[in-house]
Amino acid sequence: MTMSHPVITKAVIPAAGLGTRFLPATKATPKEMLPVVDKPAIQYVVEEAVSAGLTDVLMITGRNKRPLEDHFDRNYELESALAAKGDDDRLKKVQESSDLATMHYVRQGDPRGLGHAVLCAAPHVGREPFAVLLGDDLIDPRDPLLSRMVEVQARTGGSVVALMEVDPSQVHLYGCAAVERTDEEDLVRVTGLVEKPDPSEAPSNYAVIGRYVLNPAVFDILRETEPGRGGEIQLTDALQKLAEDETFGGPVHGVVFTGRRYDTGDRGDYLRAIVRLACEREDLGPEFRSWLRSYVSEEM
Repeated sequence: MTMSHPVITKAVIPAAGLGTRFLPATKATPKEMLPVVDKPAIQYVVEEAVSAGLTDVLMITGRNKRPLEDHFDRNYELESALAAKGDDDRLKKVQESSDLATMHYVRQGDPRGLGHAVLCAAPHVGREPFAVLLGDDLIDPRDPLLSRMVEVQARTGGSVVALMEVDPSQVHLYGCAAVERTDEEDLVRVTGLVEKPDPSEAPSNYAVIGRYVLNPAVFDILRETEPGRGGEIQLTDALQKLAEDETFGGPVHGVVFTGRRYDTGDRGDYLRAIVRLACEREDLGPEFRSWLRSYVSEEM
């Protein structure tokens, strides 16, 4: 008999980081508001949650993050000005962000790591399973990942993490998973997790990327989790406890993602993401690709 699990409706987006890798641009502008072509990175993430059926979105923010709230709120003055001009296309774009989802906000206050940020969501989430989306990873909507993870969690219970195979030399940049194969090609059982291991000690080259669907039992573990790597409360450490003893909150599975992912947390990858997305746009791509070819052949 198939076990029934609660339907997931809530998404949590940690957005309290300082964005130090993008200074000085992020001195007064949240890194999540940096544009990727013509939308801020955070809007892509909220759109992904909504596409997976998660319309109740809690954003974990901090000081100087007010522009995030403003972006997803109505701007009546701007909307009125665009309407008066008859600029319906731009009016629609402005209204899209405020109509996406039911948005909530809570401040992390003390930046003590991803695990602590997730714990800040406990009063809002309650005892329901929920998704966590990190803003540095943009997943191409043509390669749905979160919806697959939600489907797996609804069927298996427990928690589900997104995994991607990386070059072994890069595992020290990620949480890394020890896995066992299942009967499904893109699904593995996670038996252990290590945060940013030395390549020689990594259990595999399966890196955890920024999508999680979590059993609420993770909150109980996070409350007892001591600061780990970097002096922060690591979500990876809590997931390790869930993986080694499923009596806490069910099994931990991993969905192995092989689609298009844009890493905007690094300056070089951020620029590459903009170029790739711009090239693929119907309204920008043809002219931009033509210019790019000329630039590369003539200037490089």
